Amino acid sequence: MTDYEATYRAFRWERPEHFNFAADVVDRHARERPRGLALLWSDEAGRERRFTWEDVRRHSLHAAGFLASQGLRKGDRVFIMMPRVPEWWFLVLGCIRAGIVFMPGTPMLTVKDIRYRLVVAEANAVIADVSCLDRFEGLAGTGRVETWVSVGEGAPSPWVRYEAGAGGTGAHEGTFAPTRADDPLLIYFTSGTTGMPKMVLHTQASYGLGHVITGRYWLDLTPDDRHLTLSDTGWAKCAWGKLFGPWSQGACNVVYDFRGRFEPAKLLKILESQRVTTFCAPPTAWRAMVLQDLKGFDLSSLRHTVSAGEPLNPEVIDTWKAATGLHIREGYGQTETVVLVGMYPGVEPRVGSMGKPSPGFTVGVIDDQGREVADGQEGDIAVRVAPERPVGLFQGYLNDDGANAACRRGDWYVTGDRAVRDAEGYFWFVGRADDVIKTSGYRVGPFEVESALLEHAAVAESAVIGVPDDKIGQRIKAYVVLAPGHAPSDALAKELQEHVKHTTAPYKYPRDIEFVTELPKTVSGKIRRAELRGTAKK
Repeated sequence: MTDYEATYRAFRWERPEHFNFAADVVDRHARERPRGLALLWSDEAGRERRFTWEDVRRHSLHAAGFLASQGLRKGDRVFIMMPRVPEWWFLVLGCIRAGIVFMPGTPMLTVKDIRYRLVVAEANAVIADVSCLDRFEGLAGTGRVETWVSVGEGAPSPWVRYEAGAGGTGAHEGTFAPTRADDPLLIYFTSGTTGMPKMVLHTQASYGLGHVITGRYWLDLTPDDRHLTLSDTGWAKCAWGKLFGPWSQGACNVVYDFRGRFEPAKLLKILESQRVTTFCAPPTAWRAMVLQDLKGFDLSSLRHTVSAGEPLNPEVIDTWKAATGLHIREGYGQTETVVLVGMYPGVEPRVGSMGKPSPGFTVGVIDDQGREVADGQEGDIAVRVAPERPVGLFQGYLNDDGANAACRRGDWYVTGDRAVRDAEGYFWFVGRADDVIKTSGYRVGPFEVESALLEHAAVAESAVIGVPDDKIGQRIKAYVVLAPGHAPSDALAKELQEHVKHTTAPYKYPRDIEFVTELPKTVSGKIRRAELRGTAKK
């Protein structure tokens, strides 16, 4: 994208009657560029596997036929839990091809988490890597699950081993009925600040077609690119940057399979050795990477870098740009959506801003009555869904009328996040509606306080919440992880308070500072402020 305004004005959603990402996208690439590199996989041990578009087509046909041979049919629901191994992509594409609804789960889930998902989603089958089987102990007979498929050797009954065949030879290939664009595609489980995870239903088009925006415009991909997104297979970010986004544009999907603790130096070495051209990571990873000696790595192949998950602190963006010359361009969206707001290549970067609305979406900042607020005023981020609903939006929350009603306000879908839009159309993130702190009559977004803290050399990470206070409503409390070489002390706490007062408005300083060794986070790396609020004392 070179001209954002022209692209935004001209964009129109494709709305076919039938659509299937495996048949309509993957197979097209296989016809046009059969020997083109589609998947480049490597792991911590240095092993590497390469797959062309024709390889991916054959493997996914084989997977679809295998699942059908196990009695699974269009509309059935399959829970899939695997690490970053190539078979995950083949089996997911097999599900898509056969119209089987897949439900990704991270290998970090517990037995309790899995049981809840199998029951509430009425799963018909489970696909799991052998490395994850201990999480399924005692779950045989749960809900409607009748089919248990393992990937790898050594799984006991009732598990049936996935027969990968000799390179996906076609032993299980078959013919599958076309899927409608509005047929169900996948179900994600997304956690809120209260209650159990909600089920987010996407259709064949909402992700398969919707992520054209993500791949073509925000990730800025072409068939000549090698793209790496840092994501677990259980996160929606995997669909954004490791499946629909890059493969919609014919780019090579670079996968780094690591199972232990994230080591930023090893990832930087992968970017170097695999000649990655475009790269996306969550803020937690970016914060760790900029602490490395970036000049010690050859990152010259990179031409475009992005971040998503939650806002990225300006000092991280500045450090990366000073070392590489590249601006980390942010993108905003949800499990329920594709990218909604982004710092697109055709948009002049503004450090700290989310960017501008994505082509195909009308994004506004609204009040409690569903009216757009004036520029410069804070409100709820919302997407217009009437008179025409955008393609890249979820179908709804399954079996949850209350959640579906709560996210609708007049002609708008309300995201639950708050922002300010300026006179030039840039959006500036404030925080989750539930995270905004009300102190002494002021409204304070935790992100701005966290950003101020991170500008201090002693701070590696921070999380800010509001703690109930009889006098001022809420007082600001900060949890701080210190950088190497710094130790907790009352003097340092005072120094950080004064630093925030001078960096941002004085009323935003944290009255309480607690030094911790780590922050609670979701599996996708977002800070769990709700957990901190639950443990904070008055």
